[in-house]
Amino acid sequence: MPIRISNLRLPVTTPEADLPRHLAQRLGILIGDLGPWRVLKKSLDARSSRDLQFVYTTLVELAGDAASSSKVSPDGRGDIQFFDPQSFEDAVPGSEPLADRPIIVGSGPAGLLAGYYLALKGYRPLILERGLAVKARVPAVREFDRGGEFDRENNYLFGEGGAGCFSDGKLTCRLEGPDVEWVLRSFVECGGRPSLVYENRPHLGSNKLPMICRNYRRKIEELGGEYKFGCRFEGIEIRDGQVVGIHTSSGHMACGQLILGIGHSARDTYQMLYDLGVPMIQKAFQLGLRIEQPQTQINHHKYGRPEYETLLGAADYTLQSRGPKDVFTFCMCAGGIIIPSISESQMYCSNGMSNSRHDTPFANSGVMVTLEPHEFGDSHPLAGMHLQQQYESVAFRLGRANYLAPIQTAADFLKGRATDVSTKLDCSYERGVQPAQLDQVLPTVVVNAIRQSLPIMDQKLRGDFLKNAVLVGPEMRGSSPIRIDRDLVTRECPNISGLYPVGEGAGYAGGIVSAAVDGLRTARVIVRRFESLTR
Repeated sequence: MPIRISNLRLPVTTPEADLPRHLAQRLGILIGDLGPWRVLKKSLDARSSRDLQFVYTTLVELAGDAASSSKVSPDGRGDIQFFDPQSFEDAVPGSEPLADRPIIVGSGPAGLLAGYYLALKGYRPLILERGLAVKARVPAVREFDRGGEFDRENNYLFGEGGAGCFSDGKLTCRLEGPDVEWVLRSFVECGGRPSLVYENRPHLGSNKLPMICRNYRRKIEELGGEYKFGCRFEGIEIRDGQVVGIHTSSGHMACGQLILGIGHSARDTYQMLYDLGVPMIQKAFQLGLRIEQPQTQINHHKYGRPEYETLLGAADYTLQSRGPKDVFTFCMCAGGIIIPSISESQMYCSNGMSNSRHDTPFANSGVMVTLEPHEFGDSHPLAGMHLQQQYESVAFRLGRANYLAPIQTAADFLKGRATDVSTKLDCSYERGVQPAQLDQVLPTVVVNAIRQSLPIMDQKLRGDFLKNAVLVGPEMRGSSPIRIDRDLVTRECPNISGLYPVGEGAGYAGGIVSAAVDGLRTARVIVRRFESLTR
């Protein structure tokens, strides 16, 4: 049986090629007795800046005679254990006839992985995307950054890959198990580096995501799937409680199995679904501001020694402040930039991203608070969305109605005073900034929580968090404020057979990997029920 070795600590200067020697030493065997092995998890322990270590968890098999002997025994600490990893549950196609190919609305992580799995199993899915393919999407986004017009159908949130395509590419996830590993390995198959499977905080990089999305599409198309770009989902045809078709900007399409991977920002789609009577409820969501500091400050705090920066690259941080309202950092972008997260005209919202090299002079992170449904001020299922729109509209006006980022120094925000408009403020937001009082772009309860927490976070980073820091906001797209109801087993909406809400937009995920896993699991349910179209 394989052996799991946990808590193997090695200096960060130790190359991974030396791991077999250290694994053999830990097991007390000769290196020749070591069979196949792989890394399950790798994380950085930076608690002591003078002695940074990587901490490994590995899975090892023994070779030859050692495999059938009792050379290795579990240790009392639990760092060496016999371990039989859980296998991925692949689906066997069911027997119910499938009249039409499954249709997937949205090509973000949930829709993309649902489509990929269905294509692999022979179901030839049709993926609808309101925006454009990455080849056209990327230059359009860059043009907006340089001051161009906003396109409501093709932007940082809509287009091939969805919001995930420009979401920095962080693959951190609280979920564990074979479904997560399957998703991560599919990212590797489509262009990600192999270490993504085991790194503690894997990061694709916003520059790599468009290529990876394109590679998924090519594989899906080679397997008989199809994409339609510039195709907006506009309605569902339901007959006797069963989906029988959909209405789109490209016309009517017959459909019996519809996967909704609409993302957290398709507000017109939320409204349409609500008007149709699709069951949905309010859901807590995260909102706040984005803070930005010089990356050198963060490197100095975490590494202490310049040689570590050369070896490990730009440093990150994770901070939390407990209180009546917990405040936490979110989507920390080391060596990154602040970007607009806008899906509607005349509104402004911020986000962050970093490329794979983490090579800008800036560090940025969301400083976020969870707002509960009872704090929305209204019992309407879409009240959280309406609250987002209210404050994003204010932010747009503060940005001189030109999608400039409302900005304030951290010191001025804490004191509740305006930042002088003549102050030179360094910020990575390319389109431009406009000094403003950011207490206008968030509910008072959120403003108060952030003001109380920023000094506490600064203490944890020994003064390197607020020094030279600016704040931009609001940040409203940390998660969806809506959950579309679905059955736990069939994953369909109650009383609407064939309608499968998935991912972050449906309220069942909180990031690239969890959304992708949610899409995969729904696709697997469909496979188990229906016959393949290529039988």
